[in-house]
Amino acid sequence: MDYFALFLDGLCLLVGHGVMHMVFISRLTRKKLKKWYFAAYVLLLGMIQLVSNRLALDGTLPVGAGVLALYGLSRYGMRNQQSVSWLAAVLSYYVSQLSFGIINSVEAALFPRFIGSPLFYLLFLAAQLLFFVLCAGCYYAVRKLLAWTEDSRTPYIGLLLFPGLFFFAAELYILQTAYSFFDPIVSLEEVGKQSTLLLLQVMGLAALLCTLYAYRHLCQGFQARAELQSLTQAARAQKIYIAEAQARYEQTKSFRHDVKNHLSMLDGLLRGGKLEEGREYLKKLETVSESLSFPYQTGNPVVDILLGEKLGLAKEIAAEVSLVLPKPCGIDDFDLCVLFANALDNAISACRANDGAKAIRISGEQQGDFYLLTFENTCSGKPVPPAGTGLSNIRMVAEKYHGAMLAEKNGRQFYLSVLLNTASCNP
Repeated sequence: MDYFALFLDGLCLLVGHGVMHMVFISRLTRKKLKKWYFAAYVLLLGMIQLVSNRLALDGTLPVGAGVLALYGLSRYGMRNQQSVSWLAAVLSYYVSQLSFGIINSVEAALFPRFIGSPLFYLLFLAAQLLFFVLCAGCYYAVRKLLAWTEDSRTPYIGLLLFPGLFFFAAELYILQTAYSFFDPIVSLEEVGKQSTLLLLQVMGLAALLCTLYAYRHLCQGFQARAELQSLTQAARAQKIYIAEAQARYEQTKSFRHDVKNHLSMLDGLLRGGKLEEGREYLKKLETVSESLSFPYQTGNPVVDILLGEKLGLAKEIAAEVSLVLPKPCGIDDFDLCVLFANALDNAISACRANDGAKAIRISGEQQGDFYLLTFENTCSGKPVPPAGTGLSNIRMVAEKYHGAMLAEKNGRQFYLSVLLNTASCNP
């Protein structure tokens, strides 16, 4: 029986703690699991177990040392944040201790009657297997409710450490005070006690999952509020572009209306031999004409103003614009602002992050009822970050007009293609 118990302890240490703890933290934080993490952790666990056996330490101290070891590997090995490392270590140990406690409650109530029978060992092996399955299932549930990346929005993640520590401490207290060696004779009172402990631990697991579920929805609320603020700011800016475009249009219309009067005035000055006055008057007309012109001509005044302002502020970036939007376009000016503003902001930001050449090229091509917009810009060699609010807004515009969006990176070039059905929304 001693060898059998030693075998079970080794199996639990190697798989239940070593493998499952490291895999759980790796997948939870989405960090690659290296072999030396696992080897170092198992070695530390073995040393902790050896010291605790030699010194006959209380079970709480080895568990605390194991949590510290797991925190150290997560913090300094996987380079996770401090709050994330603490929470992941506590959750790892809590889930394994909880799974062990649930199985132990079943064992204490059912197994004593099989003491002395060969079936006793088979039942223990089955219970150990069930422990691994239960532990893996709990880890999976926790990971689904609480998965994050370095750039994901997980505000106040450290607050989850307090309920996590409470659940962990309660489970550790139960394991240290409520369980003992099997008594060959199990009374109804003992069965009732174990059933109560089993119920308490299941309720503890449910409480933890409910806490994580509530936190997940809290994070989604933060994200939705941030996106709403971003969209509100974008809407305000786009309304300004539209208002300015309309003002430019009215000014141009007024200038065209007065062209005949201006030509008559010039004709009168020239006929009267007033050449200097004529030159001065012509210079004034040129100044007015230049103020009404756009650096980029796309056929849409709103897009012209937006391109002029965005690219005008990024003078260090070489820009090439070769597109003429179809008329009638069938695309609302507000949606065009959303599309071009987000695409230009992303392109300019990517160019500025690049140490080498900085260039943006925008082109358009009519393909039947569809119009293909292409944004090409230089970028750094780093991996492309996850799609943010900007690309999501562009995708929504494309889908609104029965089109599609494709973003891809090739070396130090980033390509964004947006296909729009320009006839789908025509009156």
